[in-house]
Amino acid sequence: MLQLKAGDTLILATHNTGKLEEIQTLLSPYGLHINCSGNLNIKEPEETEDTFEGNALLKARYTAEKTGHVSLADDSGLVVPALGGMPGIYSARWAGPDRNFAAAREKVHALLDDKPRDAYFVCVLAVAWPDGSSKIFKAESHGTLIWPARGENGFGYDSMFIPLNDTRTYGEMTKVEKAQTSHRVKAFKMFEQELLGRI
Repeated sequence: MLQLKAGDTLILATHNTGKLEEIQTLLSPYGLHINCSGNLNIKEPEETEDTFEGNALLKARYTAEKTGHVSLADDSGLVVPALGGMPGIYSARWAGPDRNFAAAREKVHALLDDKPRDAYFVCVLAVAWPDGSSKIFKAESHGTLIWPARGENGFGYDSMFIPLNDTRTYGEMTKVEKAQTSHRVKAFKMFEQELLGRI
């Protein structure tokens, strides 16, 4: 299995500054040179797949091809079973081109009405090498949606999501507290164990 080591360059296939910051924090102990496609003026490819896995792999492969470096893409979203799995892979698109997640949260709330509010976040990490090889890691975080939203931390749908066995939304938690149950952190632990040699 290909490994990453201190000094290697890793390009994050994202223009999302919140996601970039979170991932940089998670990978800071490993001495990687981390940049992102947004900083390199590489446009985001159109997400034409119908799964988190497909879109993450599409973005990672595109970025690896454009940069010649190992690339990491994160495709994540909120899945609400009572809404047929929506917003799912369209979680960011529900916020529109101006990334208005307040409006996206209101849309989820309005569509739910009196339906069950069970929900879960999905995170799929895809790593792609310039030679075409790739690896996928997937994790979930289950909980309940509340309204009105609470908390100013996090991003996206965090302020309306309470993870299992807690009473606070992700928006009310510090980054360290959120990391205890975060779907992204779970996926990164898999990534670290396999590709960064973490025991």
